[in-house]
Amino acid sequence: MKVRRLTLAAVCCALLAGAGSIKAQGYYDPPGVSDALGGLSSQRAAATTITFDREMLDAMLGGDRAAGFNGVSFEHYQYPEPVFYIPEEMHALEQAYHAAGWSHLVDSKVGPRESASPTKPIADIWFHWQGGEIDHVTVLIRGRKEMNVVHVSGLLRPMDLVHISGHFGIPKVDPGAVMVPAPPGR
Repeated sequence: MKVRRLTLAAVCCALLAGAGSIKAQGYYDPPGVSDALGGLSSQRAAATTITFDREMLDAMLGGDRAAGFNGVSFEHYQYPEPVFYIPEEMHALEQAYHAAGWSHLVDSKVGPRESASPTKPIADIWFHWQGGEIDHVTVLIRGRKEMNVVHVSGLLRPMDLVHISGHFGIPKVDPGAVMVPAPPGR
């Protein structure tokens, strides 16, 4: 019951605060990322954003499980028709993260045609490292009629991400997926 109230409170706060501009506490977008995300699709979408700050995460997950997190934000975009993801904007997004020193993982089985007009969800994951720990993660999931962006802020070990996969809109780690570092320039 407590989690349901917190989730409802988070949704209400996000909607009342003008959710489009809310990001996870401590999260930052590298220069150019917001513009590239804004122009990524061929059509306008209905958008919903929800953010959980450190206090909310502690209440939902418990202090030990939320130890490294500062905040988590979710952006959901719903399109009225199947969407076309503009390759030049996707390239601009990849370049913005690369220029800011983020690491990029992609599904090695996805070709250019599938990337622009996916028939099944496609995940891109960007990590920003601080020493041997991750301090920011962005997960972009592009689907046929929807797109989700998850921003995670906080000092995390790579294994922490495995533990939270399947929660907060972060895809469950699929043993059959082959995620590889993006090739140079991507």
